[in-house]
Amino acid sequence: MFEKLEDVQIRLDEILCQLSDPATAGDSARMQKLMKEQAELSPVAEMYAAYRKNEETISDSLELLESESDPDMREMLKEELQEAKANRSKYERELQLLLLPKDPNDDKSVIVEIRAGAGGEEAALFAYEIYRMYVRYAEKQRWQTELMSIDETGLGGLKECSFEISGSGAYSKLKYESGVHRVQRVPATESGGRIHTSTITVAVMPKVDDDIQIEIPDKDVRIDVMRASGNGGQCVNTTDSAVRLTHYPTGIVIYSQTEKSQIQNKAKAWELLRSKLYVLEMEKRHDAEADLRRSQIGTGDRSEKIRTYNFPQGRVTDHRIKLTLHQIDSILNGDLDELIQTLTAADQAAKLTKMQDQDS
Repeated sequence: MFEKLEDVQIRLDEILCQLSDPATAGDSARMQKLMKEQAELSPVAEMYAAYRKNEETISDSLELLESESDPDMREMLKEELQEAKANRSKYERELQLLLLPKDPNDDKSVIVEIRAGAGGEEAALFAYEIYRMYVRYAEKQRWQTELMSIDETGLGGLKECSFEISGSGAYSKLKYESGVHRVQRVPATESGGRIHTSTITVAVMPKVDDDIQIEIPDKDVRIDVMRASGNGGQCVNTTDSAVRLTHYPTGIVIYSQTEKSQIQNKAKAWELLRSKLYVLEMEKRHDAEADLRRSQIGTGDRSEKIRTYNFPQGRVTDHRIKLTLHQIDSILNGDLDELIQTLTAADQAAKLTKMQDQDS
């Protein structure tokens, strides 16, 4: 670990030197890349500096205790030593967490896809509530949301929808949301008062930036244009503005109709297709690295049941980390911080254990 920390400090010094070079100032792309790397390495260097200072305190306290004879002074030095030794473990754990391999997608914006599963109209209504939950969470994070495609039901539910959440670090917080979300409650249409169980699926995909090359040959995609269906405003239902992409190799079908412009809908459809293909490529890599997949909290697989929202008991249970919170109303209102922080901590702990096992 300490060899890695020394390398971080050396690299940070190199970056600071390059940033002060007038030649770098004239190269905006290089400047931006260096500043981003500096922002990533600075917290590690700062924590390492605090660790070294704490180690100096331990060394100085031990040295002074050997020569100090005054009882009060010795007691003060012992307290200082005890506190510094306790801080040592804290600093070491923090440094280990900071040195964990970072997911290259963590800083990216995301595309979220929600689909109603088992449960008919009740599943569609729950799909809308989960969509609203993520939109409200995004608002609390001061992120932007933009609807990409939507298929509504007559009662206000969603058969499916895709939307983009734009904001730095969106993927790092929302990547654990992929999977099956289950709801248990008495539907409004149920006259007998029986509790029904319905499901929806959520897929969270990192938005593919221009720096990532996703090759999609023209021959692999069929493009169809048509009039939008469902509720629409002026021009939406009266022109051929809706776009459908069919990707032959994977069978993926993308339908976009939220914009009045065919060009805008086509751009959104291509953006969603690129993200889906990128996720498929990531899944292939994960499958090839089975140990990595098992070390993570959740696989992102749509077939994995990750969470239950039980309305009669007012609870939300995340099955991956065995966490139950009796805060269903606030969670559905977008208060996801406790869930996300606990999932992140559990994932870090699992990766840290794996790293320590490899080192030993």
